[in-house]
Amino acid sequence: MFDSLSERLGQTLKRLRGQGRLTEDNIRDSLREVRMALLEADVALPVVRAFIDRVRERAIGQEVMKSLTPGQALVAVVHDELVHLMGEANDGLNLNVPPPAVVLMAGLQGSGKTTSSAKLARWLRERAGRSCLLVSCDVYRPAAIQQLETLAREVDVAFAPAAPGAQPVEIATAAVDQARRQGIDVVIVDTAGRLHIDEAMMAEIRALHAALQPVETLFVVDSMTGQDAANTARAFHEALPLTGVVLTKADGDARGGAALSIRFITGKPIKFLGVGEKTDALEPFHPDRLASRILGMGDVLSLVEEAERKLDRDKTARLTEKLKKGKRFDLEDFRDQLQQMLGMGGLGSLMDKLPGMGEIPKEVRQQVNDRELVRMVAIIDSMTRAERRRPDIIKGSRKRRIAQGSGTRVQDVNRVLKQYTQMQKMMKKFSKGGMARMMRGLKGRLPQGLPFH
Repeated sequence: MFDSLSERLGQTLKRLRGQGRLTEDNIRDSLREVRMALLEADVALPVVRAFIDRVRERAIGQEVMKSLTPGQALVAVVHDELVHLMGEANDGLNLNVPPPAVVLMAGLQGSGKTTSSAKLARWLRERAGRSCLLVSCDVYRPAAIQQLETLAREVDVAFAPAAPGAQPVEIATAAVDQARRQGIDVVIVDTAGRLHIDEAMMAEIRALHAALQPVETLFVVDSMTGQDAANTARAFHEALPLTGVVLTKADGDARGGAALSIRFITGKPIKFLGVGEKTDALEPFHPDRLASRILGMGDVLSLVEEAERKLDRDKTARLTEKLKKGKRFDLEDFRDQLQQMLGMGGLGSLMDKLPGMGEIPKEVRQQVNDRELVRMVAIIDSMTRAERRRPDIIKGSRKRRIAQGSGTRVQDVNRVLKQYTQMQKMMKKFSKGGMARMMRGLKGRLPQGLPFH
């Protein structure tokens, strides 16, 4: 996420970190590079100007110039101003109203409204403990209503069908009545999009807003459109009282122009980020955490929260107890670790949140490939239980059979066994001296058991 921006800013700020003394000249040169990095990231020009002015004002003042570590102080200023630009803190949904609370989803066609509606319903059900009902008011796009109905089943929430020939306002008000009768907490209304902003579209969504009086009106926008996303959000806000923004496809956006521009241009907070195609790929937007990720400082808090939700606690507890008893870390344990890694979004997602990943050469990061993890799991699955528990018995004929069964080559089987051995050594350190000793042994390097070594 935002790799290009992160790389450019990382290079500039890395040079500053070690500086024992800063002058107005090298601050000016550094800020020029920061300005270029932001413009290349498609951040809107007024946003760039305001950001650079705020950083310059603080950098040339007492805060940085008189600091004992001025380079680090300037990096901290850049971080703080990025957070300020994106909105200081996470701005959650306001659902403290008598149920059902209505959430209206608005946006252009193709922005990801329908998928985001389902993702939000799943997030509210799983993370906020709210019952949800989904309804589609898109009577124009072929199969739009059926698409949302399918997604509602997938995320296990209620769905309100549309009567044949019904108009959007009728469909939505009937859905709210249904939710009220059934005691459902939240109604999420997916509206029709257009390829561009037009008066007919705005009139329809204004009528929906007037009839429903939603507590949240969220603008769904594709982050890949850069500063255009912010300008479109502003046009919508002028016609409709938006309460926040859902920024989709953020996982594929190397630039970050939309995330850095929207709050400044619209005055409205980004409330959620769409970070993948699956229905669980929705994250609350935390400006401080994203600023840390952009500057290569990682996002350990999000990583811990994700681990709490997605890791199989029983398996983790069993493995910890097994290692404490001095038992061997075997290939079944290795497979569990690989599967849990895939469940947390794969290596790319983990690397995005780990501190210091910006220090790893770009060509190494590009080798990170979750297909390799899947292949490794397939190879281990092709082994017998005895082979998984006693890897030392895997010799020539067994390797050939495992390769044939998994559709791979003997060299691939050898590689998995080598990576397992390296991970086993790491686990021994873990069992003898805990996580602290293991991390000291790594000395900031990536574990050798990861599949791109």
